[in-house]
Amino acid sequence: MKKKYQNGFFIFGLIVLIIMVTQLDFAQVWAGLKHAGYWFFAVVALWMFLYVFNTSAWYLIIKGVCSQPSTDGKPVKRISFLWLYKITVSGFALNYATPGGLMGGEPYRIMELAPKIGTERASSSVILYAMTHIFSHFWFWLLSAIVFLFVHSFSVFYTVLMLAIICFCILGVWFFMVGYQKGLANRVMNFLSHLPMIKRWATPFVERHREQLNTIDRQIAALHKQQPRHFIGAVLLELSCRICSALEIFFILLVLMPHVNFVYCVLILAFTSLFANLLFFIPLQLGGREGGFLMSTTSLGLTASAGIFVALIVRVRELIWTGIGLLLIKLEKSSKEK
Repeated sequence: MKKKYQNGFFIFGLIVLIIMVTQLDFAQVWAGLKHAGYWFFAVVALWMFLYVFNTSAWYLIIKGVCSQPSTDGKPVKRISFLWLYKITVSGFALNYATPGGLMGGEPYRIMELAPKIGTERASSSVILYAMTHIFSHFWFWLLSAIVFLFVHSFSVFYTVLMLAIICFCILGVWFFMVGYQKGLANRVMNFLSHLPMIKRWATPFVERHREQLNTIDRQIAALHKQQPRHFIGAVLLELSCRICSALEIFFILLVLMPHVNFVYCVLILAFTSLFANLLFFIPLQLGGREGGFLMSTTSLGLTASAGIFVALIVRVRELIWTGIGLLLIKLEKSSKEK
């Protein structure tokens, strides 16, 4: 990636991060951190391992995409897992800080990966990984809604709500399965070309890059049909990451109560992430994430203060890893200059 683009991603992310930090109540944060004690460090360290799941899923997808022919004829260079791990962390940091999420991290990943495997393969792998990441969320929400019906006492309101979530998730799974089979690049770009403020840019882009978009769609469909092991492996890794990330809530709640039900932690995470993702246009999902924690914890019989405490610690952890991701962009730039 050109130095000016790396500087642009870094400066943009840094500005947004500073804005996010200024919105915190520092007295409340300090009190929360003191109350959490060493469990807060366990929460931060947990994500060092969770990003291994994300990187492994993307690594599998890259291997599958690189085995497919590309029209640009770009030779494939060796990609180290550690380098891909750094790009993964930085990409998620930009996604956290960017309204709309995918408008930040995904272009960065493509621009970093393109010199190693070519723009077409890089675009295909990043689009496929984004699809797989979202696809695993739908499976996570779907399974969690089914589990909720079995572990929660009967209530007409919650039963209807869970059935609505199940229907929504099944629709989402179907949409992505069709996308895997027929490709999604052209569909997404054609959709963007009909949006009022974006169509001026999207329409000429589609016309100029129609052949490349067709190639990307063929590569997406080929990975699903010809290399199902890579596809299934990536989905399972992402789904496992979703489940294991509930350990974060488990660690935090251990501060408040001696006995914590891990299944409830999974449900809290599932419904909080569903609510927050419905507010995808807000940077760092400010307010949406906190509201999601508050609603999900109280609906499972926990106190409102527990939900606020969990939301606070998770927010600080997100800010720390966003800062780490931005720092890795800077370090990557510095190492290339040397």
